[in-house]
Amino acid sequence: MLIENMPVITEEEVEQALRFATEQVVRNLPAFTHQFQKAYSEDNFYQPIENNDWTTGFWTGEIWLAYEYSRDERLKAAGEIQIESFLNRIENKIGVDHHDMGFLYSPSCIAGYKLTGNEMGKAAAVKAADQLITRYHPVGEFIQAWGAMDAPENYRLIIDCLLNLPLLYWAFEETGDTKYRDIADKHIHTAINNVIREDYSTWHTFFFDMKTGEPDHGSTCQGYRDGSAWARGQAWGIYGCALAYKYTKREEYIEIFRGVTQYFIDHLPKDLVPFWDLEFTDGDDQPRDSSSASIAVCGLLEMIKYMNQEDAASYKKLAMQIIKSVYQNYAVKDPKVSNGLVLHSTYSNHSPYNTCNHYGVDECNSWGDYFYMEALTRLQKDWVLYW
Repeated sequence: MLIENMPVITEEEVEQALRFATEQVVRNLPAFTHQFQKAYSEDNFYQPIENNDWTTGFWTGEIWLAYEYSRDERLKAAGEIQIESFLNRIENKIGVDHHDMGFLYSPSCIAGYKLTGNEMGKAAAVKAADQLITRYHPVGEFIQAWGAMDAPENYRLIIDCLLNLPLLYWAFEETGDTKYRDIADKHIHTAINNVIREDYSTWHTFFFDMKTGEPDHGSTCQGYRDGSAWARGQAWGIYGCALAYKYTKREEYIEIFRGVTQYFIDHLPKDLVPFWDLEFTDGDDQPRDSSSASIAVCGLLEMIKYMNQEDAASYKKLAMQIIKSVYQNYAVKDPKVSNGLVLHSTYSNHSPYNTCNHYGVDECNSWGDYFYMEALTRLQKDWVLYW
C-alpha cells in the first residue's frame, strides 16, 4: 500500500531544515514586516505586496512557526505588526469577499493568539469567521468559494475550503456560539460527499443547483482537465479529511482519507513529489508542484493521531519519506538562490482544458513554504495546530 525502499528524513535533517527556514524568515523581516510576500516568487525571489491577497496569512504563519522554533523576539514583534494589519483588513473589508478567511486568519491571527495571547488576533479572527459564514448557502448546505452570491455560475464550493473551516470550529470554541460549528459541519459533509469521486480522485470545484441545492457537476479550474486530479486539490483532500475527522469524529472520514491518500501515493513519481496534476508522471515535460507534497505530509501527520499504532507508523513513515525528498531535492539551502524556502511549486498552470491563468509556475509559493515549515515542526514536537 505504501512506499518501500525510500529514505526517511532524520532528526538531524529536520533540525537543519527548520534552522535554515527560521534564519531565512529572519532575513526577510526588513522587507516583509510592514508588507507581505506576493503569493509566488518571480525568478525565485518574492516581491513585497500590501495585505490584500488570499495568500498573505501564510507568510505570517511562517513568522509564527519561526518564532515557535527560536523564540526570537524580533519574530514576535513582526507577527504582532502583521496581526494589526489583519485586523485593519477585516474591519475595512479589504479583499475578503471570498471563502479564504481561514487561510488568511488561522496561521496569522489564531496562531498569534494561541502563542502569545494576542487579543487583537482573537478579535480579528472572530470577525473573519463572521465574514466566512456570510458565504454559506442553506440551499445546498455549503460555503460558496468566489464571486457574487446570487449568480448561478458561482454556486459552487472548491476542495480548498476544507482548510478554511477550522477557523469556524475555533470561533465556536472561543465564543460558544454553535452557528459556527453547525455551518462547518454541514459544509464538510456536503464537500466530502461530492468533491471526492468513486476512485478517490478529487474534483477541484463542484456546482450545485441554485434553486434546489441538489449536486450538479464537478469541474476543474486549476487542474489539467475536468476528470483529472489536480495535485494540490488532492493534497487539500488529504489534509482536509484529517481535519474533518479531528473536528467531527465521523468514522467514515477515516476511510475516505485512506482512499484519497492512496490515490495520491499511486500517482507520485519516483521522487515522491508530484507534478502539478496527477495525470502526469516521470517522463512528462510538465512542472512539479512541491507545495502539494508538503500539504499532504501535514495531513498525514495530523491523521496519525487518530489511527491504531500500526497504521500510524506506516503513514508517519510515508510522511517522512515525502518530506525527505522535499528537503533533499527541492528546499532552498542558499539565500543567494532564493528568499523563499521551497523551489519548484506551481500556483496556476494554464492548459488547453482549464480556465486558469499562467503564473507562479516552477517558483516558490507562500503556502508551499508555510506547509513545509509546518510539516517540519510537526516532526520535531507535539505541535498545537493553528488550524
